Amino acid sequence: MLSIPAQPSPELQQKRPKSPDPLNLLTSLKQLIHHPRTWLLMAILSLQVILLFTLTTRSFSSRQDLSPPYTPLSGSTTPQPEPECSSGRVFVYDLPKSLNLEILQNCDNLNPWSSRCDALANDGFGQPATGIAGVVPESLAPAWYWTDQFVTEVIFHNRIMHHKCRVHDPENATAFYIPFYVGLAVGKYLWSNSSTAQDRDFHCETMLSWLQTQPYYRRSDGWDHFLTMGRISWDFRRSRDPDWGSSCIYKPGMRNITRLLIERNPWDYFDVGVPYPTGFHPRTDADVTDWQSFVRSRNRSKLFCFAGAKRSLIRNDFRGVLLSQCQSEPESCRVVDCGGSRCSNGTSLILETFLDSDFCLQPRGDSFTRRSIFDCMVAGSIPVFFWKRTAYFQYEWFLPGEPESYSVFIDRNSVKNGTASIKNVLAGYSREEVRKMREKVIDYIPNFLYAKPQEGLETVKDAFDIALERVLRRFEEHGEWGFKWQ
Repeated sequence: MLSIPAQPSPELQQKRPKSPDPLNLLTSLKQLIHHPRTWLLMAILSLQVILLFTLTTRSFSSRQDLSPPYTPLSGSTTPQPEPECSSGRVFVYDLPKSLNLEILQNCDNLNPWSSRCDALANDGFGQPATGIAGVVPESLAPAWYWTDQFVTEVIFHNRIMHHKCRVHDPENATAFYIPFYVGLAVGKYLWSNSSTAQDRDFHCETMLSWLQTQPYYRRSDGWDHFLTMGRISWDFRRSRDPDWGSSCIYKPGMRNITRLLIERNPWDYFDVGVPYPTGFHPRTDADVTDWQSFVRSRNRSKLFCFAGAKRSLIRNDFRGVLLSQCQSEPESCRVVDCGGSRCSNGTSLILETFLDSDFCLQPRGDSFTRRSIFDCMVAGSIPVFFWKRTAYFQYEWFLPGEPESYSVFIDRNSVKNGTASIKNVLAGYSREEVRKMREKVIDYIPNFLYAKPQEGLETVKDAFDIALERVLRRFEEHGEWGFKWQ
């Protein structure tokens, strides 16, 4: 046992308070009890104690009849359904037919070389894919088409006309869609030696003249309006008459309109990059999950691949470098030389090449982006980029936020000067790292697809769903931020 000191230390004696005198304490207590304010305070405190006891007892007794609260099983959640059209509703303008339907009907005359009617058939999906037996599961073959890369105007128009959040009364709309086939219209003149700047601008000027008479456009100055432009942004940014393309984006009245393009100008807020159309257009949710299972279990025999053609007119053509490196590594790389038009709108050979490879090389195309990026990822192959503008600055709404989680970036200059070997870089990833990157790509496949049903899929959101949802959210933010200019 601990011993108790007989005398406290001097330090304790100094800190201990002096005991009060018992007689003085009793006198003070009697005076406090007989003071009228003391009785009032005691009455109030007593009342509060009684009230608190009553409420607590009633609450406890009422809980006896309730069932125990439901506790979900570990790992299971019950997601709350989003209110339908909570982000807003869309009104679709009834444009003059010369700005959409008649352009489509004149498909035989949309480029100087051949008819575009096959490419624009089946609601813009093109002709059903042939020659893919044995490449894709038989049950999924009907969901594949040879889809052209420049048909998003048609696909978006068809989908939005059947969307659950489309309204027929503009007073009920929070967004206004302009179904203008500007990419198809200008494509007719891009390679014609006889076309003028006025020819290339005609349809855009006609549309803007019509739009600027509409009260809902004039009310917002275009801030709640959007359209799809089915080509790259640079086809609509002509600065001088002799230069390439249309000057549609630079026209007065286009400034505040949100534009959905397969390649955007990263420094223009109103340009939004959306995925290039691929050949896979799922009919049901099951088509999506079956395809994901198929590419996940695919046995891939090559480390990497490249599908593309040289650009002989371009000095120090980087595609030629990649072709040479791939051809020099036949054990590791599979190559598809797309010289001429052999790879136009996809072939079964390209699809099979992507399906058989862990990685696919994705240099810039004729512009910074190329459709092959999405063909590659839909096949479950991991893209390898050499320009950050090829994807990272283009498709923020559709790709993972961490580029290294789904792709590889290699400095192109290091490849050109021989200080970096593509094979060595890619072989440096462990099988587990490759598996994780591929799984991320596969998880995001729905974001790159345009579904077959015009009403969309049952629960899976595709590229169209994501684009529309984000556009509506953007317009909602415009009102919250209040930064519009006139």
